[in-house]
Amino acid sequence: MLIETAIPQIEQEANRLLSRMTDNQMHVTLETQGQTKKGDTVETLEIKIADSLGTRIYDAFSGGEAMRVNFAVRIALSRLLAHRAGARLETLVIDEGFGTLDAPGRERMVEAITGVQQDFKRIMVITHLDDLKDRFPATIEITKTARGSRWELC
Repeated sequence: MLIETAIPQIEQEANRLLSRMTDNQMHVTLETQGQTKKGDTVETLEIKIADSLGTRIYDAFSGGEAMRVNFAVRIALSRLLAHRAGARLETLVIDEGFGTLDAPGRERMVEAITGVQQDFKRIMVITHLDDLKDRFPATIEITKTARGSRWELC
């Protein structure tokens, strides 16, 4: 019951972010009930995604498309939980999520991260992609050496 009442809020926030990242091309719906082969109703959590090709299940999308949906749903869920707890979201860590995205997709993802930065005290993006390193105000460069890893604040 608690999840059922939260679904509209999660969908609304996820779709707001997803819309920004995909030029209004993708929309997510969370379904909490499904049908068995026998026709019985069961509780479930299905993520259905609509795009220009129609509505499909999560598994039918590419890695880059799934990455955008993951980001949007996770941020939406985090915001809901923080709001209900009366807490502030402090830290967002994104670890290597950009490799599956093409250049325009990476640009939209950076814009989405920038769009949520006011909600977090700090955002850490871990990436090996050189074109993303310049997109953030501070970087920590990790270099592997024979004597161990070294870091430098840039």
